[in-house]
Amino acid sequence: MKALDKKKIFILTALIIVIGVWFSFDLGQYFTLDQAKHLQISLKDSIEQQPILSSVIFFSIYIVATALSLPGAAILTLLGAALFGFWWSLLLVSFASSIGATLAFLISRTILRDWVQRKFGDRLAPINEGIKKDGGLYLFTLRLIPVFPFFLVNLLMGLTPLKTRTYYLVSQIGMLAGTVVYLNAGTQLANIESLSGIVSAPVLISFALLGVFPMIAKYFINLVNRGRVYKGWNRPASFDQNMVVIGAGSGGLVSSYIAAAVKAEVTLIEREKMGGDCLNTGCVPSKAIIRAAHAMSEISRASEFGIHVDKPSVDFEQVMSRIHNVIAKIEPHDSVERYSKIGVNCVTGSATIKSPWEVEVNGKTITTRNIVIATGARPLVPKIPGLDEVDYLTSDSIWSLKEQPKRLLVLGGGAIGCELAQSFGRLGSDVTLVEMADQLLIREDKDAAELVFNSMNHDGVKVLLSHRATKFESVSDENGDRIQRVYLDLNGEEVIVEFDAVMLALGRVANVQGFGLEELGITTTQRGTVEVNEYLQTQYPNIFAVGDVAGPFQLTHAAAHQAWYAAVNGLFGKFKKFKVDYSVLPAATYTSPEVARVGINEKEAIEKGIDYDIVTYGIDDLDRAITDGEDHGFIKVITPKGKDKILGATIVGNNAGELLAEFTLAMRHGLGLNKILATIHPYPTMSEAVKYTAGVWRQANAPTKLLEWVAKYHKWMRK
Repeated sequence: MKALDKKKIFILTALIIVIGVWFSFDLGQYFTLDQAKHLQISLKDSIEQQPILSSVIFFSIYIVATALSLPGAAILTLLGAALFGFWWSLLLVSFASSIGATLAFLISRTILRDWVQRKFGDRLAPINEGIKKDGGLYLFTLRLIPVFPFFLVNLLMGLTPLKTRTYYLVSQIGMLAGTVVYLNAGTQLANIESLSGIVSAPVLISFALLGVFPMIAKYFINLVNRGRVYKGWNRPASFDQNMVVIGAGSGGLVSSYIAAAVKAEVTLIEREKMGGDCLNTGCVPSKAIIRAAHAMSEISRASEFGIHVDKPSVDFEQVMSRIHNVIAKIEPHDSVERYSKIGVNCVTGSATIKSPWEVEVNGKTITTRNIVIATGARPLVPKIPGLDEVDYLTSDSIWSLKEQPKRLLVLGGGAIGCELAQSFGRLGSDVTLVEMADQLLIREDKDAAELVFNSMNHDGVKVLLSHRATKFESVSDENGDRIQRVYLDLNGEEVIVEFDAVMLALGRVANVQGFGLEELGITTTQRGTVEVNEYLQTQYPNIFAVGDVAGPFQLTHAAAHQAWYAAVNGLFGKFKKFKVDYSVLPAATYTSPEVARVGINEKEAIEKGIDYDIVTYGIDDLDRAITDGEDHGFIKVITPKGKDKILGATIVGNNAGELLAEFTLAMRHGLGLNKILATIHPYPTMSEAVKYTAGVWRQANAPTKLLEWVAKYHKWMRK
């Protein structure tokens, strides 16, 4: 057995023995207020005769009680003041409590930390990073503002990477103020001779201090934090605006809309086009080309339904023209005219944050109480040798194509890569999609990704999984024609693919540079997004970030969701702040079949160590899907063992994004599968698939014993 294991066993055995003795001999009876008063009287003479020995004994008992997290530390504190007086007890209790707390911290660390970090390390990673960075401040806040019991702080902090020395020093300083308040109350309780003494002025003041101390401490902690954060900046005496929003994508539009709706003065600054990526280069144009590709696919399947057509052709120029017409038709929804009409001051220009309360645009400085950063993200362009020599496109620039690429290479098998690769394949391009991972849509369950993989293959897209691009090349052949190719690595084997155009779909990078964040020292995460707290605040409490620039989700509706929290917290945070809630956030990938999900999937349930059940319903069994020729895909729901609570739902199939809404509503309002089963769905519709999924769960969780008795009852009734 390893020495460390022996150490853990020894400490654990000692703890069990001590706790057993505590309860066996009912030692808790000696840690009551009545017993403290009794001990004060009985020990008074002994303490006067042997003050040093008495102090050492009390000091040791206090350390042991605190180290073992035994109840009664508060009583010991009051008793210490009663026995030794305020100043001497302050010295004893202050050091004994800090030493005992540190020992409890070390016991927790020795016995539990390795196991907890191994089992929950992925979920604890952000907490560990926060502790490494600001652990001392977190602990100081907990010590100064006793929201959690001290013994719980000792045990939980032992599971973190906080240094022992830091823990002791911060505890020694942080607990001092609370110790003073308790000891002051103890000195007054020591002087009580009758019940009438309880209402004496000194006692009432002491207990009043105990009550208001957390509020006072919290106020001063916030004051210190604000002073530290805003040090060196001069706050304006008054403000031009209540809020300035930088970026007119989904997050910026919703933030400014909410601010204007509650009659705040708000300025929205956009340097390019209103509507951001979603309208101009993202959601809208991609769904428009998906619609065109779907039409082509439907025509190619016409013979399945007894309809025969001549060979269809694609007018790519007209396809692209329709896409831009769709954008133009939706533009008024996000226009300067519309937002100006509802009270938003819209400004076109490049914004620069000059201070926590000042934004400069077009040579003019605007003072504002709050700033919302909604600058979005841009496509990632990797540093692959030779990439600059070839004609590469991104999800931003592909909409400027005038001619359809005959051979299109797509790098990246995420949502954007899959959607556009399949669309161009259906429209007639020879498409090759390259993905480094061993499956498409890496965040989704493998069975969902496989259906998309098979469908893309059916549509003529060549999918190369586990391939990594190592080099691009552009050369001329013997006829002077240009040849573009990529070199791929497959487990050490070289694969070459030639193409006419390549689209990069390798993710997006947050726009955090060029508008003043560096000068303010606003921090970013390892993923390159602006670091925000649960209220979407940066380290400057009046500066918020939403959408792709903040993460963790790069979804239009996620940005709009965050925008509500940022606007409300910025405008009304003095009265009430709201923590952003991502617990029920739906998402869809618009391939054919669509993949839609809300909550966790099976892959995440396994990673989180959840004891779960899976309910699966095959859409190939659904009447409406069969009549429409769309009888493929499935619905998979994750529930806790034996319960109908929905932890997550994944749908793969035709119009999966639309079907997901019922699960999203159910999760948001705590409705289980039994409630869905009891809801009438029209026949024949695709929505019945949701009800039938609930039916599968009901069958798997039928009350077997009860049904056996029911069968006996029916048998008896037949006699």
